[in-house]
Amino acid sequence: MHVPDGFINAPVSVAAGVAAAAAVAVSLRGARRELDERTAPLAGLVAAFIFAVQMLNFPVAAGTSGHLLGGALAAILVGPYTGVLCVSVVLLMQGILFADGGLTALGVNITVMGVVTVVTAHLLFRGLLRVLPPTRRSVTAAGFVAALLSVPAAAAAFTAVYAVGGTTDVPLGKVLTAMVGVHVLIGIGEALITAATVGAVIAVRPDLVHGARGLAAPLKLRVDGALVDAPAAPAPAAAAAGGSTKKVWATGLVTALVLAGFVSFYASANPDGLEKVAADKGIDEKVEEHAAAGSPLADYGVKDVDDARLSGGLAGVIGVGVTVVAGTGIFWAVRRRKADEPTTPASTSAPVV
Repeated sequence: MHVPDGFINAPVSVAAGVAAAAAVAVSLRGARRELDERTAPLAGLVAAFIFAVQMLNFPVAAGTSGHLLGGALAAILVGPYTGVLCVSVVLLMQGILFADGGLTALGVNITVMGVVTVVTAHLLFRGLLRVLPPTRRSVTAAGFVAALLSVPAAAAAFTAVYAVGGTTDVPLGKVLTAMVGVHVLIGIGEALITAATVGAVIAVRPDLVHGARGLAAPLKLRVDGALVDAPAAPAPAAAAAGGSTKKVWATGLVTALVLAGFVSFYASANPDGLEKVAADKGIDEKVEEHAAAGSPLADYGVKDVDDARLSGGLAGVIGVGVTVVAGTGIFWAVRRRKADEPTTPASTSAPVV
């Protein structure tokens, strides 16, 4: 659903850029509460994984394909604020290096593909967990539904932006029907990928899944007739968990590299949902050439490498590498800034009962 330059006029693109910048600023502050020494590198990995899976277009209808948006997946794994940042990092890398998604439309893309999907998925996910049993299966099921509905929500959001700033005169009812219709189908693929990924991580390290925190009630002990929380796990257990985190990170990175470097060659070549609707309805009449069209990695291929399989695979590997380095660097910086903030001295006065 990457919006290219020329679909949305300049004033609305600027307004969307301001809204996206505000969302990123808020998310930077919120991410300080979500990130710690374990989840900061995981967040960079999540961004790289989303980049890799977005290269895997899957067929959804005659002549149409779809790909992961990733907002729901990121929100569940690392939290909504960090999730917005993950998707924003991916979109920035795609726009600058791979000429995917217009640079003047970057604000539109962050708002639609990042903010809308993350907020929609997070609210639905949390709402479902309030009524479902507190189990791992409930987390996976809630993630499936949240991811499924986040995609047509993004399609509807794009239509709303187009209604205000579209550069062509196309009946909005037809655009909305076509966009939401095809993206409901894409949402099924999104839901399957999200549920499978969340289920895999929660099976080995549920403590690393932001959406599964507090899943199990703390163990209670009866002391002198009163129930109290059991002591925390000893230090050796925490150290063992840290080692396992490295294994999860390494496994995730290898998976992303394989998906982007090898499996992406077999992705559907059909246009994605937005591209198909734009061509069918005439939205793309004023599309502009991407400012980074001359990039050596444009269109997910390495310039001057003639073999298509090798060219696309190298581009995918480079993209995963750049995204994980950029993402991890950003999230570590956010985490360190949190650590450097002075703590508020505790009040010495007795609490009022």
